[in-house]
Amino acid sequence: MRSVVNRLQGQVTVEVESPYPERILNLCSVHNLAFWHVEWRTPSTFCCTLSRRDWKKLRRLCHGLECQLTARRQRGLPFFVGRFRHRQWLVGSLVVGLFTLIMGSFFIWDFQIYGNETVSDQTILRALERQGITMGTFGFSVDSEDLRNHILLEIPEISWIAVNVSGCRAYVQIHERVPEPELVTQTEPSNLVASRDGLVLQVSALGGKAMVLTGTTVQQGQLLISGVWDTDTFGARLFTSLGTVTARTWHTYTTQFPTTVTQKVPTGACVTCYGLVFGTNRINFFLNSSIPQGNCDKISTRTQWDFFGLPLPVFTVRETYVFYDPVAVTLTAQMAQELGETLLKEHLLSQLAEGGSVSSAITSVQQTTDGFAVTLRAECVEEIATSVPILTD
Repeated sequence: MRSVVNRLQGQVTVEVESPYPERILNLCSVHNLAFWHVEWRTPSTFCCTLSRRDWKKLRRLCHGLECQLTARRQRGLPFFVGRFRHRQWLVGSLVVGLFTLIMGSFFIWDFQIYGNETVSDQTILRALERQGITMGTFGFSVDSEDLRNHILLEIPEISWIAVNVSGCRAYVQIHERVPEPELVTQTEPSNLVASRDGLVLQVSALGGKAMVLTGTTVQQGQLLISGVWDTDTFGARLFTSLGTVTARTWHTYTTQFPTTVTQKVPTGACVTCYGLVFGTNRINFFLNSSIPQGNCDKISTRTQWDFFGLPLPVFTVRETYVFYDPVAVTLTAQMAQELGETLLKEHLLSQLAEGGSVSSAITSVQQTTDGFAVTLRAECVEEIATSVPILTD
């Protein structure tokens, strides 16, 4: 702690040369001048360290004595700051930069959005911008309650939103609205029939009468849960069939590929361009901001600047253009199988019922006169019950 205090006050290492050096030490003791790190060089010369204030006082006391005081080293905050007394522009720039940094902390320069799954960040940011909340907005001017009322009316998928400003960052908390379940009308009689062929794994009849057992095979259109119940006394009663039937199903899809396809072959040429974004303004460090001539893929990266963790409204944009030539490539059986497997699996997942899963899938390829035929055979587990109304007329 004493060392820190001496650094803040400033300290001077002094070399004293006198035929009677003990007089200097006695002079310091009489006037309560603290000194330390005494080192004797010769019988008439020694070095010691004093504080900046005591060093000035010692020079006045030694005036007229037969001694020579030489400051060998000056350390501490006062001497460091004193170096800039002739550099007004540098000091002014530091003061302006510090003032700008302090004032900039009262404005919003970054957004952090949490809790959204179906609503994109861009949709939320555009809605905030329409309400006047964007980069550079004064943080204390944000009215969270008024903002919440307008955003909820503008985006019906959101049930609750809160905007909390901390420093120069705005934290946007989102609660999305739970979708309203589809209401089932139980006044209209209906049956549940199979939407495709399959092997029944589980039957759960919540309304109506189950007409199939677990482990049996069913065909498309076959009755699974009946809405007609024979009471044996008062005749038949009609119900709305409710329930689920999970079955093992099989899917087969085929796609065709020609023998020759066009692929991108990199030429090795690559162009990288840079730019700076200040808030909503952009400065490009290249002559033409459009895509260069020729076939190329554009890869953009955006990096935000920060000052010791404090986000700044400055972004570095790097755009890389990778050039390629479209080349006709003769397709092999393996290449056709890989392409077809990717496309057919995407199509399979789009055809499955909600909650369905793929148990196994096998892809085969066969050469034809026009190219290759790729076939996907998959075994799935899905819900196959679909509602069909009972025509009572």
